[in-house]
Parts: sequence; structure tokens; C-alpha cells
Amino acid sequence: MQAEQYAADVDVLIVGAGLSGIGAAAHLTMQCPNKSYAIVEQRADMGGTWDLFRYPGIRSDSDMHTLGYRFKPWLHEKTIADGPAIWDYVHETAQEYGVEKHIHFRHRVLRADWSSAEALWTVTAQREEDGAEVQFRANFLFMCAGYYNYDEGYKPDFPGQDDFKGRVIHPQHWPEDFDYKNKNVVVIGSGATAVTIVPVMAKTAAKVTMLQRSPTYMVSRPAIDPFSQFMRKILPEKAAYAVTRWRNINWQRLVYWRARSSPDKMSKTLLDEARAAMPGYKNFETDFTPKYGPWEQRLCLVPDADMFEAINNGKAEVVTDHIDHWTEKGIRLKSGKLLEADAIVTATGLNLVLLGQTELSIDGKTVNLADHVNYKGVMFNDIPNMASVFGYVNASWTLKTDIVADYVCRLLNMMDQKGARIANPHLDDLDMPRLPFVSDFSSGYFARSFDMLPKNGDRHPWRVLQNYAAEKKILTKDPVDDGVMLFSKAQSIAPGKAIRPDMMEAAE
Repeated sequence: MQAEQYAADVDVLIVGAGLSGIGAAAHLTMQCPNKSYAIVEQRADMGGTWDLFRYPGIRSDSDMHTLGYRFKPWLHEKTIADGPAIWDYVHETAQEYGVEKHIHFRHRVLRADWSSAEALWTVTAQREEDGAEVQFRANFLFMCAGYYNYDEGYKPDFPGQDDFKGRVIHPQHWPEDFDYKNKNVVVIGSGATAVTIVPVMAKTAAKVTMLQRSPTYMVSRPAIDPFSQFMRKILPEKAAYAVTRWRNINWQRLVYWRARSSPDKMSKTLLDEARAAMPGYKNFETDFTPKYGPWEQRLCLVPDADMFEAINNGKAEVVTDHIDHWTEKGIRLKSGKLLEADAIVTATGLNLVLLGQTELSIDGKTVNLADHVNYKGVMFNDIPNMASVFGYVNASWTLKTDIVADYVCRLLNMMDQKGARIANPHLDDLDMPRLPFVSDFSSGYFARSFDMLPKNGDRHPWRVLQNYAAEKKILTKDPVDDGVMLFSKAQSIAPGKAIRPDMMEAAE
């Protein structure tokens, strides 16, 4: 399809209007006020994850003092927040920083092509209302599209699935008309989504069974953080938020460090807490003792022990077994047991994608990210003027968003100081070992996607550290002009602070 004329010519194009994209726009407003920007968003509203997911109990799996932005205090009472409250928070941020007027909704990005001669990205998007392809041009491309496929969750093929006469639902596409009151529901899965859904559905369903192949570590924490509440009583809101955020960041790091350095001790601590929350549980070893070490997968957060309480009162149960096949009435297990169900919820996970499935090319040549190496966890070797947000697997996602945005703003300002139009992290050691994007993390969506992910190097700055304290220093304090980042001017456009139509015409 022939693309229409350009929808926008800007200094920075942000792809995605979720937590990362709105945060990036706010940082640009604060730190690079001379830069024009636009946001391209495939959905009809901002919010990303918090606009897409509508399943019962949808909530954060991190505390909001670290999942929230550094620059905007989280003022709600609950630290473990529900989806609608986070959606409101994203919208409030956009309103405060004047972001919404820059967003092009219902535009799905298809391709992005870099021109070295013009120092421009030409981004092609499909407009939902009429299917037309429109183009955006920008000097810098900031990818904030998240890490999973918004169109389709991960759906394994279960033998006999078509034989089941009840309703089958994936949490990523929860129907508004689904009434589970007084129904028997089987939830397949044991991750954060399943642990969220089960106790909420159990309040009105006849019974909810969580069917898992193997257990996950679950940890209970209060939905309302007493420390945060105390700080808000004695300090101004911003100061209370900063102190609580600092404390929670360091607590996360301590827990992760202990889990990796003393996994047996941490495992015992977590299991003892879970066992104490379910006194007398008969099959604890089978149903709640994982086969992997703590933080090899994310810990499942259980606010106010709601999952444990649902099990204690008999409204929910956990079954650890393997599926043999589905039947008309439910699921037949390898053990021979039949789990009868009126509805089955397949909380089987996400399909990981990168850059919102955008097809990249440089000067007309296709780019395969799996052939490239991360640069400071933000950019990729020899892909100029493009940054991407990919949050932490061992901490809150937004911690990475803030410091990546800091770095991008520092880089843009450095380019202006040098009169440069191009910033390219160049890898001159082609023999450097290529290591996995993430190591020591076995969650299914990563395990299914290793081959498509970019690589890590074996040294700085080509290695993602998964360490907020270290990366904060690298991205917010260390020199931008580090001898690896190469700055240059476009071949056919004179340097300037903004992309103007007359500059476009001159290049053509």
C-alpha cells in the first residue's frame, strides 16, 4: 500500500503511550524543552498494559513507589494498586505535562527505516480508521512499546480443547459479559496473572481451581504500606514519596541479592511464610515448593495474603499435575483425575516481542536485532539514533524507564552541543563473545524467545546489568561522550536543533 504524505516531522518520535511512553514524553518536556516530539499509539487510549488488561483483580505486581515515576508521587492509599488506579495515574501524568495533544492514537507502527544521508527515521504506521499507511519522520526514535504482543497471548495447543463445551478465556482478552458467579472455574497457570485472578474469582464463583505443572514462589505483602503511610504523616508528599521509593528500591535489591547469593536460605524463608499462612495444608511440598531457586522467575506478590485466605476458606484449591486432554466437562489430568469446569481460564502467559514488532531497516537493509548487542541497556550497536526501554526482570519496570529517559535526554543535549545529527554506538570488536540477553531467568516468555532477543557482550558498555544502582550511575552520571558513541553530521542536511520542512525539501 502506498503511504500517504507525512503525518508529522519531529525531533523525537516515541512509539507507545503506556507507562514508558508517557514517562519518556514527560522527561523530554522537562529536560529537552526545545525538542519537538510525537507519540504513535496503536490503541484508542493511553495506558498500555493498564488499558489492555481487564481481568478480575488486575493490579500491579510491584509496589507503586517503584512502579510509579520518580518525578510524580504516588498518592493513592494502596501501595499494591489496582489497574484502574494505575490507568488514572498515567492519564494524570499525561495531563500535567501536556502529553495527550502529541499522541496519534489508533496508529500501528509497521516499519522504521533509517537514512544515514538525511539523519532521519521514516516510520510507517497503519491508521486504524481507514487502513491507510501514514509516515512520520524524526531524527531520533524512542521505542516504548513494551515487551509483549498486545494482539495475542500465549496459547498452547491442548489435546481435545475443541471438545470442551464451556467457555474458554485468555486473561489478555477478558470479555465484559463473562459472569462466573456460582460457576466452577479452572485457571491454568501459576504465575502472577493466575495468582491475581484466583482469589478474586473465588469470592463469587462456586469454586476456583488453579491447575499448575509446577509451583511458584508466593510472597504476601500488605496492600497498604505502613511505612509509606507514616512517612506521609510526617513529611511533605514529595519527600515522603522519595524516602519510601529509596527504601523500597534498596529493599528489592537486598531481597534479590540474598536470593541469588543464598538461595537455600531465601527459599526457606519464603516457604516458611507461605506455610504459616496456610496452617495444616496437606500437600504443601507438592503444591507450593518450586523446583527452581528464588528469583530465577519473578516472585508472585500476594497482597494481604488473599490467595492463601481463599485456599484456607475452601473457595480455591491448587492442583499440581499435567494435562492429558480436555473433555466435554473439563480437563482430564495425567493422574486420571477429572477437573470439571463450567469455564477454563488459560493464564498461560505472554508472547514476548521487541519494539512492538516494528520492522527495522538501515539505508534500506533489514535489521535483525538478534544480530546486535545491547549498549548500556538502552541502544544497540551500530543502530543510530534509536533507544528502547526494556524494564527489569528483578525489579519494577518503571525504574528503568526513568533512567533510560534521562540518558536519552542527555544524549540529545550532547548532540546539540556538538552540532551532531547522528549518535551511533559503534562496536569495533566483532569477536566479542555474544551472551544471552538475560541470564539466570527461566520464565516461559523468555525461554520461548531467546533466539529473537538481542545479545549481551562480556564487558561494559555492551552488557545489560539488571542492576538499578549500577545502571542509574551509568545512564545519569557517566559521560555520554564515552569514546564508543560516535557523533557525526548527516551527509545532506546541515545540523540544526529541529527538523523543519525546508530542511526536508533541501535533502530531497
